[in-house]
Amino acid sequence: MSVQQIISILEKLEKMHKSLLELSLKKTELVKKGDMEELDQMLKNEQSHVAAIGTFEQQRQALVRDYLNAKGIAHADTPSVLDVIEAAETNEERNQLTDVRNRLMLVIDDLKKQNDLNQKLVFQSLQFVNMTLDMLRPQPTQINYSGKEVRGQNLTRTNFDSQA
Repeated sequence: MSVQQIISILEKLEKMHKSLLELSLKKTELVKKGDMEELDQMLKNEQSHVAAIGTFEQQRQALVRDYLNAKGIAHADTPSVLDVIEAAETNEERNQLTDVRNRLMLVIDDLKKQNDLNQKLVFQSLQFVNMTLDMLRPQPTQINYSGKEVRGQNLTRTNFDSQA
């Protein structure tokens, strides 16, 4: 079991996350344009990317677990790449693992930021649609008061005897 297999799967994860980031950037433009058909297609494409990332992530976890087991190192239920970095035999392996891990983390961070932006844009679009619908909908008449009472004309007079 070599570290190179783990590095290879991390590079695949990085590539898939970069591709997903590109899709996310395109999605931002589609949300701004309001192109729902393209956006629907984009979401399907994103789902296939997420499924592939899930598969690679399972492979990464299995490789890391196998590597640590082969070294006889106890690990948590889901061992991380940091565990492998600490267990790596040479400085070159540690440096390669650290480098690819840092690149992957940067891409994931950028992807999170872009997804947050997209979420805010979609939420603002939804608020705009709801505001527009509220303006177009007729306002219901007030049920609790008659028309004359609303205009300030109180028709009924009450006499209250305060001495009683």
